[in-house]
Amino acid sequence: MIEIIKAKNRHFSDFGWLKTYWLFSFSSYFDPHNIQFGSLRVFNDDIVAPGTGFPTHPHEEMEIVTIVLNGEMTHEDSMGNKAVIKAGDVQRMSAGTGLTHSEFNLAEKPVHFFQIWIFPDQRGLAPTYDQKTYAAGDWQNRLFPLASGQNISGAVTFHTDATIYRCNLETGKEVTHQAIAGRRIFIYLTDGHLTANGHELLAKDQAQIDISEPLVIKAQERSGFILIDVPSDTGFGYSQDILKGRSK
Repeated sequence: MIEIIKAKNRHFSDFGWLKTYWLFSFSSYFDPHNIQFGSLRVFNDDIVAPGTGFPTHPHEEMEIVTIVLNGEMTHEDSMGNKAVIKAGDVQRMSAGTGLTHSEFNLAEKPVHFFQIWIFPDQRGLAPTYDQKTYAAGDWQNRLFPLASGQNISGAVTFHTDATIYRCNLETGKEVTHQAIAGRRIFIYLTDGHLTANGHELLAKDQAQIDISEPLVIKAQERSGFILIDVPSDTGFGYSQDILKGRSK
């Protein structure tokens, strides 16, 4: 199944200093039918005005990945890290047992970035940090792994069996991603016009995909997108051992 969520159906909030689209339930936005997609919990499309930002706040038990598209953001955290995240940079915080951090736009122009939260495979990890810089050509006409918990060389690491890819496709070009049963694929089209196994996406559309055959993505015009391959959420409840039952 491939479900397309149109750009107009994103949740938009305008706080003056922050203009943001929340693709899943977040903060004051709650939709019981839109909590998460597999282990993908948050995808925020944020623009922060110059001289403003997020004051110090806590996180725990979450893999948090920031992808800067334009501008720059200054980060500080309780682990002692202080860094400027610029266009082409990818940052990951594993919040683990708990950390605090702040993010401020100290530059003279707005910063546009994606923030993505994915549930970790293991709880109780110590907080850690990773950041890498990539060149724009790295994801030209190919699915390029920006961040991964699947031991992909060169990618920013995190603690989930998932991978975040970025891709820019020229008109007429296509890429193929091998979908696997029991996993889910999420696409967010930053700009352009493409098809995913024949399903049309326009700028800012999303695709939530549950298939087990190859996924062919073709650009109808120059297009940029994020693709996230995540494990399906196995849910909560009784363990398999309990479900075996027992006579008494």
